[in-house]
Amino acid sequence: MTGNWTLRAAASAGLAVALALVVTGCGTPNSAPTTGSASASTSTTPSTSPRPTGTTTAVPIEGQCDTADLTGTIGKGGGGAAGSVEVTIVLTNNGSTECSLQGWPGVSFVGDGNGTQLGKPADFDRSTPHPTVVLQPGGTAQAPLRITQALNYPEADCKPQPADGFRVYPPGSTESLFIKYDGATACTTDTVSLLQVGALVGS
Repeated sequence: MTGNWTLRAAASAGLAVALALVVTGCGTPNSAPTTGSASASTSTTPSTSPRPTGTTTAVPIEGQCDTADLTGTIGKGGGGAAGSVEVTIVLTNNGSTECSLQGWPGVSFVGDGNGTQLGKPADFDRSTPHPTVVLQPGGTAQAPLRITQALNYPEADCKPQPADGFRVYPPGSTESLFIKYDGATACTTDTVSLLQVGALVGS
């Protein structure tokens, strides 16, 4: 009888020790506590804004002309097809060092006396050569610009409005310049394209 009691007591003591080990051993040794802030991370990489669409036609090139050093004028063109005229966008380097341009300028009509874009930007004539043009101080580059007459389209489709001139983005730049052009009429809808521009070439 005494022997049975001793065995039961030993078994009960062993069970108590096992339970104590279970209770005190639930945590993982050397584990760090997890907090809500640990799951959040802060990136130190600056975000980059996308380039404006329809305003630039090439990535910047080495020695690219700074738009602030450029002025634009309208030169004579090669005539144009029936119902259109052709003029020339002329960009002049007013800086003190040579610089380069390559590609198609972004061109659109602007009006309202405050630079508001009128209608669609110019389509690019990609059949024209587009070499890198080096402009010495005072040097120029030019691009042909064909302007279709707004009167070729029904008024309801075109919604014509007098334009003050053109907003021009040199290739590879997100900065623009204004070129005054009197007597032009723009279509203000997004369904009519009046402008087509070629690539810049040396002049």
